[in-house]
Amino acid sequence: MEVTDFRNLHSSALHPAPHGLTVVRGDNGAGKTSLLEAIAYASTQRSLRGSPRESLVREGCNSAVIRLEAQQAGRSTLVEIEIAPPRRDHVMRNRLRVVRSSELLEALRTTVFTPDDLALVKGGPQERRNFLDEVAEAADPRLAATRQSVERVLRQRNVLLRQAGGRPTSEVLATLDVWDQQLAHAGTVLTTARRELTEELEPLASSAYARLTTTGQGVQLGYRCSYEGDLLDALVRQRTEDLKRGITTVGPHRDELAVLSSGLDARTRLSQGRQRCLTLALRLAAHHLIGDRAGAPPVLLLDDAFSELDDATAKALMVELPAGQAILTTAGSLPPGAEPNSVVTLRDGRILE
Repeated sequence: MEVTDFRNLHSSALHPAPHGLTVVRGDNGAGKTSLLEAIAYASTQRSLRGSPRESLVREGCNSAVIRLEAQQAGRSTLVEIEIAPPRRDHVMRNRLRVVRSSELLEALRTTVFTPDDLALVKGGPQERRNFLDEVAEAADPRLAATRQSVERVLRQRNVLLRQAGGRPTSEVLATLDVWDQQLAHAGTVLTTARRELTEELEPLASSAYARLTTTGQGVQLGYRCSYEGDLLDALVRQRTEDLKRGITTVGPHRDELAVLSSGLDARTRLSQGRQRCLTLALRLAAHHLIGDRAGAPPVLLLDDAFSELDDATAKALMVELPAGQAILTTAGSLPPGAEPNSVVTLRDGRILE
């Protein structure tokens, strides 16, 4: 993998162990998170920190370049991305222009662990919806287009509602008919995928959580829809309220993933240590599910993931880490039980050979 002018990285090349654990060591601010973010970006074309594209280019530079070779199911794929805002990314796969972002997911899947993952449990519903959608897309790249359709139609429908100013003219109603049909179709596909995913994740997360905490307690996941029955009918029923408020009040963007342990709401009733274990369990469950669907495990990216864990949880997590390629960043000592296949040092945005 080669990265040039991405975030605070200069021209750097990383050659991780093809199997097993690669450790990237460096001080805070050396660029460790940026390195993992570049790998994840080559899979999804999204910043794992939710940052705008402009911030991905090193200060004073016009563009950033990511170039990596991915191996999956015995096939080698070359991915090349040039990020040069305000222009669109120039994305190539095996020297051919990429049209659909799902083409990248077909070549490279990643699972990312970060200390900020605690927001999966403690944060608002959007965090958990994003988690479900990202896992769903990695498991089935075709869902990326469905998610994009939902987001596009929602933007257009909300613009229309705001412009209508609460006045249901015949033109407004006719246009709403169009947007409602499109939102109902794509939204139902997305909601169905999320429900099925929730059911598949629950036993995996529950068993991982029980092992991480050594308590035998499980996890319950529940997908809570913002409407009853058919989505198209719900959108029609809510039209008066939507026009009044200038926003779409029902749909997949309002749904919630409920996360509980022993029947307790994980957001408010668990200690932060248990919440962190639950977050780890969700990530592990997602990793296993994606690997089963894709036929090969995703690349595991561990961004200082052990820094906030006590020794017992760190040891348990190391035992739980699945087989395959993993890249771990750390500013301190290795977590207990870690046996890296390769160790590299990152300093001031450059990998030292």
